[in-house]
This record gives sequence, C-alpha cells and structure tokens, in this order.
Amino acid sequence: MQAGSTQVATRRAALRKRRRREGLRTFAFLSPWLTGVGLLVAYPLAATVYFSFTSYDQINPPKFVGMRNWKYVFTQYPPFWQALRNTLWLVVVMVTLRVIFGLGIGMLAVALKTGAKVFRTVLYLPVLVPPVAATIGFVFLLNPSTGPVSAVFGWAGFTAPAMFADPMWAKPALTLLALWGVGDLMVIFMAALLDVPVSLYEAAGLDGANRRQRFRYITLPTISPVVLFAVITGVIATMQYYTQAIVAGKLASGANAGPGGSFQPGFPEGSTLTVPQLVYSLGFQNFNVGAASVLALVLFILSMAITGPLLSRRLGFITAEDSR
Repeated sequence: MQAGSTQVATRRAALRKRRRREGLRTFAFLSPWLTGVGLLVAYPLAATVYFSFTSYDQINPPKFVGMRNWKYVFTQYPPFWQALRNTLWLVVVMVTLRVIFGLGIGMLAVALKTGAKVFRTVLYLPVLVPPVAATIGFVFLLNPSTGPVSAVFGWAGFTAPAMFADPMWAKPALTLLALWGVGDLMVIFMAALLDVPVSLYEAAGLDGANRRQRFRYITLPTISPVVLFAVITGVIATMQYYTQAIVAGKLASGANAGPGGSFQPGFPEGSTLTVPQLVYSLGFQNFNVGAASVLALVLFILSMAITGPLLSRRLGFITAEDSR
C-alpha cells in the first residue's frame, strides 16, 4: 500500500516537473514578443496614464495634480471639441469611403481581362508617394487661383471651390487625397476576391442568382474578415491623422494669408484640426505633457470603443460557427 502511494507521488512530481519545463520552454519562445509588447506597448501606455495625472514639462520632475489635466482638456480647452468632431468625421466618412472605393477598384481589377496589369500598377503607384509630397501635389492641383483643376472648371464655365482654403470643402479635399491613395486596400481586396471559390459562383449561377445576389450572398460574406481588417486598420490610422492635415493647412494658409501671415493649426477656421495635432501642440510646443497625455488616452479609448465591438462581434460569429 505504501509502495503504491509512493509511486503515485513520484508520478505527480514528475508530471509537475514536466509541466514546469514545458512552461519555461513556452515562455522562452514567447519572450521576444513579450519583451516587445512590454517595451513598446505596455510601458508607454502606463507612462501616458501616469503623466495624465501629473504636471510635467519634460524638464522638471513630474508633480501629481490629480484630475486637473482632465478637467482642463474637457472644460477649459475649446480646441479639443472641434478637433474631436473633425477626427470622428474623418473616421466615419474617410474610412467608409476608402473601404467602399477600395473594394470597388479591387473588383474592377479582378474582372479586367485586358490591360489589368497596367491598371493595377497605375492605381497602386500613389501608395508609394510620401504623404507630404502627395499633399503638396493635391494642394497645387486644387488651388482655386492657379491650380489646373480650377482652370478646367473655368473652361467649362464653372467656378472651382476653394477646397483646402474653404472650411466646408477642407475635409472632403483630404478625403479625396485619401481615396487617391487607396491602392493598398485594392491589393488586399484583390487577394481576398481571388480567394473566393469559383464553385460557389457556379452553383449560384445554376440557381439563377444575378450579379447583385452573388455579391451579397457569396462575395461579401466570404471576404468579410478582410473588410473587417480594412475597417479596423483604417480607424486606427485615421485616429492618428496628422501629416496630410497639417501640411495642407500650412500650404493653404500661406497661399491666402500673404507675407507675414501666421499659421494657425486646423486652417481654415479649424476645419482640419485633429486631435493628434493638439497632442503635438500641447506636448512638444507648449510642454504641457499632462494635457497631451489626456488627449492621447482619449484617442486610445475611442479607438478601443470603435474597434472593440467589431472584433467581439466577429469573434462571437466565429465561435458560433465552430460550435455548429
């Protein structure tokens, strides 16, 4: 009896030792990823949360001030709400149009039989243009006084809108710039569309499904993970929208303010002001790191609030499919 209990204890000890060894091996393989996440994600996020409750100017040691920075941003800093509205407008409109336009161009590129390679190359080339250069080119093309687009409108007997110099047209102009560089989404959607089984289309054709029905019941459900990927990455990228807006504002204000004119972020009239511009202004121009950290956390919370339900819905759908 005692020998049997001794054997059981020995087996349990050996099992614990093996599990410990497997756990250490797993941790060793995960350590590069854990190190990267810790240094590049967890630590910066924790530091941002900490600085949001402090008064810190990047020179003197931070001092704890409680909720003062949060109160300042939400109640005593008027540009925040305008920048937040502009950012959310870009997220809703720009991301939606980019996904729809990218999917449409991808479907067209897949359907083309003649000149498909040239068509794909031409549409993808704008992705390779640096954002600053692309913005400079668009501001030049859409310049209301000297731009080629304005000249074409004049020949047709119309007056071209000011675009980047008009508060009503500034954000749509930035959206046009984003649509011009939609080649990245075109390539992603092309890969997804080419992966849809042809047999599904053939079966649907035999059942009498038309083109719209095939797209709705076969194409769209099959490529839905790619659409979700495009939406989530688009939301995250647009939440960080900075370069194109600041460059377009500076160029447009310089063209209209004249010599000695001072540039105000968000020109014209704050219509292109985004939250990342305020983060840079507060943190690196005014040295108010605490308030800048609050704005950064607001962007993080909004990104999670938008992408979280999309991911949870997709994961719930996958779990339900697997349980059948």
